[in-house]
Amino acid sequence: MTERDDLLALVTDQRANFLFTVAEIDDEQARARRTVSELTLGGLVKHLGSMQRMWLSVVDGTAPVKVEWSDLDPDGNRMTDSDTLPELLDAFHAASAAFDGAVRDEADLDREITLPTYPWSPPDPVVWSVRRILWHIFREIAHHSGHADIIREALDGANTTAKMAEAASKGQ
Repeated sequence: MTERDDLLALVTDQRANFLFTVAEIDDEQARARRTVSELTLGGLVKHLGSMQRMWLSVVDGTAPVKVEWSDLDPDGNRMTDSDTLPELLDAFHAASAAFDGAVRDEADLDREITLPTYPWSPPDPVVWSVRRILWHIFREIAHHSGHADIIREALDGANTTAKMAEAASKGQ
């Protein structure tokens, strides 16, 4: 197994862990706020799907050089009334597959890319390798998996670790 395979396996595993938190819920539950935060399970699915698409555009060179506040979708991290969880999950899976395909096709994980600038970016250009972008995606999914787990436990008491253990015992 190569380093690339290992990195993709880690990201794939983290995605699977995240998806346990949204298993067997409906749209109403996906939109429900159960903590003081604005975060919802559906909003996290939406965010992680769009985050992967955004980083794919950085890797494939189609991202804008500069992003202003006005360019950002105010509903980008929120499950709106017109969103459905199955649609958000489909978009998440499609983004995951597209990003992973780009990483598999990438000739050099050390290739450096100047990141787009955002209103919160430092003044000097930021340059990351494709490898670092992949690690960042892993970190982003892991970070939000913790949020999702807290929201799910507050929603109905479901525990992601217990769901993972149950799936493992069934060989899933």
